[in-house]
Amino acid sequence: MKTVAVIGTRGFPGIQGGVEAHSYHLYTRMSDVNVRLYRRRAYLTPQSSQAFPNIEYIDLPSTRVKGFEAVWHTLLSVLHILFHRPDVVHIHNIGPGMFAPILRLFGLPVVLTYHSPNYEHAKWSAPARWLLRQCEKLSLRFSNRVIFVNKYQMEKCGALGKSVFVPNGIDSVTASDSTSFLEKHGIHQGEYLLAVGRLTPEKGLQYLVEAANRLPQVTQVVIAGASDHDDSYRRLLEQVDTGHKVVFTGFTTGEDLRQLYSHARALVLPSVNEGFPMVMLEAMAYGLPIVCSDIPGTRQVELPEQDYFTMGNVDSLTAALTRLLAEPTHEQHYDLTHYNWDHIAALTRQQYQLAMSSTGNQ
Repeated sequence: MKTVAVIGTRGFPGIQGGVEAHSYHLYTRMSDVNVRLYRRRAYLTPQSSQAFPNIEYIDLPSTRVKGFEAVWHTLLSVLHILFHRPDVVHIHNIGPGMFAPILRLFGLPVVLTYHSPNYEHAKWSAPARWLLRQCEKLSLRFSNRVIFVNKYQMEKCGALGKSVFVPNGIDSVTASDSTSFLEKHGIHQGEYLLAVGRLTPEKGLQYLVEAANRLPQVTQVVIAGASDHDDSYRRLLEQVDTGHKVVFTGFTTGEDLRQLYSHARALVLPSVNEGFPMVMLEAMAYGLPIVCSDIPGTRQVELPEQDYFTMGNVDSLTAALTRLLAEPTHEQHYDLTHYNWDHIAALTRQQYQLAMSSTGNQ
């Protein structure tokens, strides 16, 4: 049985983030692979103690200092990897990918999953964005195989000959009849617009709040997510919420999140930047109507044209929400056959084998 070392994710379970959710669904399906998962100790939660037979947790020190935590934790992880050599290393995202040359220098096959171009995120300074672009170059050059979750990003990076498009996936779901979590937060069943994600500027949540202020038919906006490093963006959203319509539930998962999806009027995804938003697939699995910004990440799935609005344009979002709320409430039906996690896990294992073959490590 092969051993795969995984770096670049904060870890799972019970840890907020799209890469974290992706990793959870992927590695828990790899029963034929020994997964050595490097987790950031500062992010662990009580739920993080859940064990899986094929997964070994390596919990190393980390910080919550923006711009430093990923570099520090990945460096420690790489040092551990060099002394406890796996068969292949799987790196998530281009920032940690800066260490791909070192891993290759020591003869280790590297698979990179390119989730999103982090240098496009507003939270980074100009020097940090420059550094992330250099990380992107190193990641793409020195990885044996590159998995893109966004086919447009793969095309933008050019035909590398070692790249493959493998989307995010979604599990089958059943709606929840319970409303206990809604009642706890004073949320009105069937009436609220739902947004799910970290409280960061690239999620564009201020545009949703501004549009909600303009629409008397919008009585509540529920935002399920928490801040990573500081609460400045949440404070901004609270200032924009002049209509007092927003309910913050914090990082929400499990049955609580299931209830939010089950009883929402629609999902709104106003992001400025996304790789492949898993929350979109989750909403589709629950049959929710969707309104989303027109960016490459949201074009990964085929939605009706009317479901898109111009990114960052409050007038366009307001018009899209007005149209949506004028329609009768009904469950949507989406084709999700291409987003099967078992198939995605099989494709990923295939990339491991190709990476090992390219370095003679079989």
